[in-house]
Amino acid sequence: MPKVSIATIVSTDANYLHHIRAGHFALDTDEPAALGGQGAGPAPFDYYLAALSACTAITLRMYAQRKGWDLGEFRAELRLDRDDDGQLHVQRTLHATGPLTDDQWDRLLEIVANTPVTKAMREGVEITSRRGDGASAA
Repeated sequence: MPKVSIATIVSTDANYLHHIRAGHFALDTDEPAALGGQGAGPAPFDYYLAALSACTAITLRMYAQRKGWDLGEFRAELRLDRDDDGQLHVQRTLHATGPLTDDQWDRLLEIVANTPVTKAMREGVEITSRRGDGASAA
């Protein structure tokens, strides 16, 4: 099975602050002070929305370039809410300053419904866990 991505997380002594290595990029994650963290980095669901927003922007930019459409400055605003039954809902609002027609917008909305990360979130992925050896990886 080909590798798509890899990430590693290591705890710190600062409660919920953790250091993430995603590919060759260094990131931090934390919880807000209201939840006992220091607010020193995005919380896990912030990264969830960031992943979806990144895939949204990149996919639509690629598609528009292939079609020769001018998106201008593209922006996606994402919001994650939990309803009274505990179900999570993402609202994604797209903005572009380019001169797009209604038909082009309709097509972009079709494309965005099927970005790779959208599909993974909507359809789910198999997640397995196992115990490691406890040794620190450098």
